[in-house]
Amino acid sequence: MAKRKRLSPAQPTYLSTAPENKSALGGPGTLSAPPIAQVASEAATEGALQELTAVLETARAKGLMIEEIVLGAIDETHLVRDRLEQDEEEMGALVGSLRARGQQTPIEVVALGQTADGKTHGLISGWRRLTAMRRLYAESNDPAFATIKALVIQPDGAEAYVAMVEENEIRVNLSHYERARIAVRALREGVYSSQKYALQSLFANATRAKRSKIGSFVTLVEALDEDLLFPTAIREKLGLGWRGPLRIHQALPMRWSRPCAPPPAPRQRRNRRC
Repeated sequence: MAKRKRLSPAQPTYLSTAPENKSALGGPGTLSAPPIAQVASEAATEGALQELTAVLETARAKGLMIEEIVLGAIDETHLVRDRLEQDEEEMGALVGSLRARGQQTPIEVVALGQTADGKTHGLISGWRRLTAMRRLYAESNDPAFATIKALVIQPDGAEAYVAMVEENEIRVNLSHYERARIAVRALREGVYSSQKYALQSLFANATRAKRSKIGSFVTLVEALDEDLLFPTAIREKLGLGWRGPLRIHQALPMRWSRPCAPPPAPRQRRNRRC
């Protein structure tokens, strides 16, 4: 009777070891890609990174990328603001909205570079949102309100003023005096070559009649801007009624400021002999 062969128990690691590959030369082979494939893969990866970097730089240059900027790094006096006063009730509502829902719309700033006071960006539009965020951070000291979302744009002087005016025309109804004042200040800053061109550029979307009314308030701003305490309280009818008299008497303050000439000396009478 033939002797039976005893079977050894199954080895659990038998199938886990991959068979050794052999190259055509008989030595142990590898599964690595050919050198030309590695070079092509590295070149493709580098090209994709360069393309992505170019896209991001272009988006940042065009003002299409939202960045977070520290509140203290923004100079809100970079432009002469068109708003003279702020409604506290409206500001309170904006603060409450930012506290509940966060910032939904970014502000617009321009890069200034490093300045002596640490301001790296100048405010173009979004003064109310910046003020509200600063108030929130001062009240709560919450790091969530320490920065503000902003679009970094690169406008020239005229485009910056137009952006500020357009935003306020949409969000807050400015008075005719405030509209005329920003046109006068932009002309003094050298942004525009004439007052007529300033009005046409800043209020290009307004009707011709509306620009004419703003132009009427320009005379009022030029004559009395430094003396009026509540200029935004001047209604349209009152401001238009002052245009004529102010044009006629625009030179009167200059006359009043001149020192009075001394009166002429009295003539001495000569004694006549009879």
